[in-house]
Amino acid sequence: MKCRRVEMEAKVEKYELGKGLEDGFELWTDVVTTGWIVTEALIKVDRENGSIVCPYILHRRGRTFINEGDYIITDADGTKHVCGEDKVFKRYEKIE
Repeated sequence: MKCRRVEMEAKVEKYELGKGLEDGFELWTDVVTTGWIVTEALIKVDRENGSIVCPYILHRRGRTFINEGDYIITDADGTKHVCGEDKVFKRYEKIE
């Protein structure tokens, strides 16, 4: 089968708390007890009630937690991805 990669535009934004780029937050204690994720670089947000939460985005495979320095990629169809600062501009190029 022959396939072609279709080039398309995407919105690329460095994650910042308060911009509404995340789809939700998970309690830090739940993230840690899950045990299958590396937690050192995760963004941790202190809530007024004393709890600590981590932001994530939802996609077809589940949740991806957002690390310090990550970018949120939103495709034209609204699908979101998380991409590390070290890879984002190797995979995406700026257009004018």
